[in-house]
Amino acid sequence: MFDGVAVAGTRRLLTHVLAVLVAAGLLVLAGPGTPRAEAAATACSGRLVKTMTFTTGELRVYKNRQYACAVTVAKRPGARRAMSVSVQPRGGRAAVDAGRFTRQAGPVTVHALNRCVRASGTVAGRGASTGWILC
Repeated sequence: MFDGVAVAGTRRLLTHVLAVLVAAGLLVLAGPGTPRAEAAATACSGRLVKTMTFTTGELRVYKNRQYACAVTVAKRPGARRAMSVSVQPRGGRAAVDAGRFTRQAGPVTVHALNRCVRASGTVAGRGASTGWILC
């Protein structure tokens, strides 16, 4: 029913197609990289609404319709050092992430629909605070 030559040709064709698909998959995974790798690392959804820089890092605050999110990012990632980030909705309890990190503290998220929030962040004893924003 099957010709031996036809089966061998079909196998060869499938092998080549598979090789091309694997190569294409590896190119997609390797990719050229993202131009803003630090944005992908924050894990906060929404749009960036405030950035406060200080000598050892920066505090970033993001907002979507219902939530506010904050993250503190070290200016020079590397050795573990004391870092913290907090975000608090007006009339609510603050969400805090503190500890010894190499790159960033957070993200921390609070429900902030129609509420002002304030955020603060520190890296190695230096830091910044926003005061009440998004009112």
